[in-house]
Amino acid sequence: MRRVIVSEFVSLDGVIEDPGGSGESDRGGWAFQADRGPEGDKFKFDELAAADALLLGRLTYEGFAAAWPQMEEQTGEYGAWMNGYPKRVVSTTLEEPLKWNNSTLIKGDLAEEIANLKEQPGKDILVFGSGDLVNGLMQHDLIDEYRLMVFPVIVGSGKRLFGEGDAKTLKLTDTKTFDSGAVVLTYELAGE
Repeated sequence: MRRVIVSEFVSLDGVIEDPGGSGESDRGGWAFQADRGPEGDKFKFDELAAADALLLGRLTYEGFAAAWPQMEEQTGEYGAWMNGYPKRVVSTTLEEPLKWNNSTLIKGDLAEEIANLKEQPGKDILVFGSGDLVNGLMQHDLIDEYRLMVFPVIVGSGKRLFGEGDAKTLKLTDTKTFDSGAVVLTYELAGE
């Protein structure tokens, strides 16, 4: 069975989105200026290599679709994967055809569609950004693993990863500390 992996850049105060930006994928925001160092770059490369699909909310999709097609040459294999992998997009306002290569809308019931996607053969399904989507997936227990790359930055305000709703108890399964000061905390649901 495929796993849904949520991979987020998070400030020390829990912010995933630039408070002055237009969404989680705002390239001018703190998360894209934060230094993850070579170890963090390798972690993100290995993470994407272990996946073969992306699951994105509308804001993150729009930001990525505007940026990644122009970044493939400078980002090499990583960019080729980002542009080439199938991308499933959760949105009630976007319409097909979507402009970014291999992107399709999830049109039906979110829980049912993602459960079916997890049953298909393949590698991990990564969720980047997409805070509202993450909260929707969390409510249906569809997330297998949370990977939070926490940066030594206090933003002060902005969208937080976990919104209001069902509380979950997680267990820490791995930690990685990088020379840049960033830390990756990996969690699964407790009791799994």
